[in-house]
Amino acid sequence: MNRLLTLAFSACMSLAAFTVANAEPLKIGLAPEPYPPFEWKEADGTWKGFEIDLGKAICAELKRDCVLVEIAWDGLIPALQTKKIDMIFDSMTITDERKKTINFSDPYYSTVPAFIGAKGTKVELTKEGMNGKSIGVQVATTHAAYVDKAFGDVAEVRTYTTQDEANADLVAGRVDLVVADKVALNEFLKSDAAKDLGMLADVTDGGPALVGAGVNKDNEELLAQLNTAIATVLKNGEYDKVAKPYFAFDIYGLPRK
Repeated sequence: MNRLLTLAFSACMSLAAFTVANAEPLKIGLAPEPYPPFEWKEADGTWKGFEIDLGKAICAELKRDCVLVEIAWDGLIPALQTKKIDMIFDSMTITDERKKTINFSDPYYSTVPAFIGAKGTKVELTKEGMNGKSIGVQVATTHAAYVDKAFGDVAEVRTYTTQDEANADLVAGRVDLVVADKVALNEFLKSDAAKDLGMLADVTDGGPALVGAGVNKDNEELLAQLNTAIATVLKNGEYDKVAKPYFAFDIYGLPRK
């Protein structure tokens, strides 16, 4: 294996190439927070996870060096717009609102939002059912927009900089519920800290959330290249090879072309 591959996505704002090419490296934005099984940082500063490995596979298809730039979640889109980064590859849901300012690649996985809370809690996703509840959610996410719109007038919606902070307040009893991607919440529920918590309700309104890579509006060439690379890894089996260690189900969750 090329040694650059083993150094990919290093920590602390450093830049680490993971494919060999002559073109200018692509700068990929990633929030510096754990979000297993999609990404997390090992004790030695090495990034691991499904999106890290899929990013390597896509950059290999692009035949481009790719480097990681760590940026707080709510700063990713501004960093893309000011061209501090070339692409966002960080479990960002494709929405009409975000598409007003950036472009998205074709989806590379789909997910369902869900609520977690104390085991045995009955949750009804109605204004009556959420009346008086406190709900924790990560700021600047589709989940935050959903709960604010659906229940903001009857529930207390508390926003957090990271998902870990929201989860910690749920464990501590400072919020009644937390909403986020179901896959990521399932990983959290496996931890000792979450032994008294459980999955309570899926959010099925509007169907599954589709996740894509964010690209600047004026970079149509990169967008087309990304879509081709995503289609290629889905077709040649590399996507399933990358996903297998992380998921016992099809995380793509969409019809294959």
